[in-house]
Amino acid sequence: MHMKNTNQRGRLEHFVVQSKTLVDNAMGDPIEREIAVYLPHGFNKSQHYPLLVEYAGYANCGLGRIAWKGFGENVPERLDRLIQEGMPPVIVAFPDCFTRLGGNQYINTHLGRYADFIREDVVPLIEQNFNCGGEGRRACYGKSSGGYGALMHGMLYPDFWAGIGCLSGDMGFEMLFSPIMARSLVILNEYGNSVQSFLQDFEKNQNPKWPEIECLGFLCAAASFDPDPEQYLGIQLPLDPYTGERIAERWKNWLSYDPLNMVEKYESSLKKLKLVYFDCGNRDQFNLQFGARRLHILLEQKGINHVFEEFPGDHLNLDYRLDPCLKKIVNILK
Repeated sequence: MHMKNTNQRGRLEHFVVQSKTLVDNAMGDPIEREIAVYLPHGFNKSQHYPLLVEYAGYANCGLGRIAWKGFGENVPERLDRLIQEGMPPVIVAFPDCFTRLGGNQYINTHLGRYADFIREDVVPLIEQNFNCGGEGRRACYGKSSGGYGALMHGMLYPDFWAGIGCLSGDMGFEMLFSPIMARSLVILNEYGNSVQSFLQDFEKNQNPKWPEIECLGFLCAAASFDPDPEQYLGIQLPLDPYTGERIAERWKNWLSYDPLNMVEKYESSLKKLKLVYFDCGNRDQFNLQFGARRLHILLEQKGINHVFEEFPGDHLNLDYRLDPCLKKIVNILK
């Protein structure tokens, strides 16, 4: 465990933005969003800083990432330590991208235009208020769903981001979602396979357990990867809820969002980035290590520069993996 820093602390600024990009989102989620911004110790407006944006994992948001943490460091404390140890000072934004379904994939979907929210609402606000970022000096990173979002942004917006960090990000959808879908159907079966009944009960539940949270995450993915506006909240399952049989045309839509199936199309985008960093534990509970290994092989075959690190561990308590990720990202933004 690292000791809490007692000197050379950075500070946090908070903004509330009325998002134009999230107006009329299908979930009815608030358009007023809070953004926390980490400023390094000794921040000086006359100095230009790199800008990072962190994408929180599912069931969390940027505000959760700056909260006090026992037996370890929250992200601002980690940044303080890394800067004291020699990492160049950096400004980091922590946006609230939470939704009624527990989060999102940081792409423009039925859930809302969250990619546009980051690029059009969050980043301009930070760069206008602080001397930071700009072309070639901004990057994004995240873990799990947030890591997926960072990888997507690297593919979709290579002229906006200089580099990305994907920690245990979603990829290899077959191995990732097959077990999740089976477990989620067990939950939905208890509600007569009614998504609406499950969600209404979940929203009244003051103590949801992991099986219900995982099911909610499955529905969140469905709304992201294959929405059907005619269904409740646009959620259409990619399989028969009684037999579990895949609906081929719907599952095909999901697979089109799998990073492994996007490399071919976005090869030139990935080659533009200064850094493509991704990692995964060798015992990831969601089988993400297999997708990460496949991505590593694909990028090697395409001659796309990247850094892939497989470490001994699983999908939980991975903030310590921020150390190598942040150091590498900030180094390319100097």
